[in-house]
Amino acid sequence: MSKIILHFGLLVFFLSLLFFSQQNIPIQDVLIKSFAIFIVITLMSGILVIVFFRSINKMLYKKAMNKEDSFIIGNQQNEQ
Repeated sequence: MSKIILHFGLLVFFLSLLFFSQQNIPIQDVLIKSFAIFIVITLMSGILVIVFFRSINKMLYKKAMNKEDSFIIGNQQNEQ
């Protein structure tokens, strides 16, 4: 998953290089701005993926615990 995030960050880096180079900005400023955008996008997408996976894992864990509770003898659902 980290390779996908890194490749996405590199895509944004190169797209921002193209965008900033069209504006006749000096090359140092273009590289600095593009690298800053790369760092921000990569970190934010990494954090977003971690939060997304944790929420999915938490939901699956709760679902498994509810399913496990339904198999216990004496449960209200099993008595009917």
